[in-house]
Amino acid sequence: MTEVSNRIVTIPNALSLLRLLLIPVFLGTLIAAEYLWALVILVVSSVTDLVDGVVARRFDQITRLGQLLDPAADRLYILATLIGLAWQQFIPWWLVAIIIARDVLLIVLGVVLANHGYGPLYVHHLGKMATFALLFALPVLILGGAFSALEPVATVLGWSAALWGAFLYWWAGILYLRETIRVVRISPVSGSGASDSLNV
Repeated sequence: MTEVSNRIVTIPNALSLLRLLLIPVFLGTLIAAEYLWALVILVVSSVTDLVDGVVARRFDQITRLGQLLDPAADRLYILATLIGLAWQQFIPWWLVAIIIARDVLLIVLGVVLANHGYGPLYVHHLGKMATFALLFALPVLILGGAFSALEPVATVLGWSAALWGAFLYWWAGILYLRETIRVVRISPVSGSGASDSLNV
């Protein structure tokens, strides 16, 4: 099993920080309808995301901070894209609300688990699939905005993947909720028997 360290200064962590710093720039380009620049930033972010994962595994630089920063960057990019696309009326605000509500649920579950002495739940494979679907769908919708010739195809593909991703997002959220309820029922509040994290 790969050891998770408490180091802060690592190449993967620096790349994750770069991704986070680019988020407000990315959102600004979307709101300003600079879709081509938004795509460029998104591609750069995706490449750094891939590179930091490879480097972390290849050079044993997996850290607790990185395990927090990486999924946080993914979720914030999804949120920024949703807000930007809704602002430009590519998607309705109700879709934004559905996805944000699920993330709020996970925050609440995290607080409950922490109060019972547990760390965060491991990411379920459904959650990974949902994130992948959304990270595919939203750039495709931006692509349709950047290139009008591609808009008909991009709209169909983007909406299909976005709805599927939102469904999987909540499916995974329900599994997290079920596991949290199970743990709370069997675990003392003191957390004397609690582990560092949980599997779903």
